[in-house]
Amino acid sequence: MVRFAEVGLRYGGPGDGPGAGPEVLRGVSFTLTPGSFHWLLGPSGAGKSSLLRLMHLAVRPSRGEVEVLGTRLSTARRAALPALRRRIGVVYQDFRLLPHLSIFDNVAQPLRVAGRAERQVRADVTEILRWVGLVGKADAAPAALSGGEQQRVAIARAVVIRPALLVADEPTGNLDVAQARRVMSLLQQMHRLGTTVVVATHAETLVAEYPAPALRLAEGRLVSHG
Repeated sequence: MVRFAEVGLRYGGPGDGPGAGPEVLRGVSFTLTPGSFHWLLGPSGAGKSSLLRLMHLAVRPSRGEVEVLGTRLSTARRAALPALRRRIGVVYQDFRLLPHLSIFDNVAQPLRVAGRAERQVRADVTEILRWVGLVGKADAAPAALSGGEQQRVAIARAVVIRPALLVADEPTGNLDVAQARRVMSLLQQMHRLGTTVVVATHAETLVAEYPAPALRLAEGRLVSHG
């Protein structure tokens, strides 16, 4: 599902891609099996967000090999990446909802980009909003929702494409305990449906409450895996 082999990542090169800056990830190697759930742990600056960016193909490694969903990034053609990205769902801490679109249209966006028929879009979006408990808010603007509700919309947008891989970057960081548990319940449901899930967090209390294998980073290196 996901394989890293001696991966290094630098920023600061031409076009803001990997380049000549200091390495933020160094010699990272691990494998995630299909259908697994992993925490991604480590202090601020450890490299968690950078590792997730490699997983969802936002950047390529500066060295080493990253393989995602059977595709090696070192040999993948650029034209093949959009289709691969559509098999990966991403959930951000800051939601990244489009403020000028309704909740329905925010969730529908990945399906429309993929060229789905509008009848299928309406059916799929309605189903996923019902799953996250927000079907009654379909016509609302993002600003009208609470932080926890916006995060559930962000999850709905990430999973409406039925991704094989779902990565979440601090998805509970801005939420109270009750909302954080609701978000975790949704992520665990996706895992039970067979999706490979990776969740980055600082919240050790959540990790204790929802035990699972963990990738732990420190200063850009993987210090434990299991």
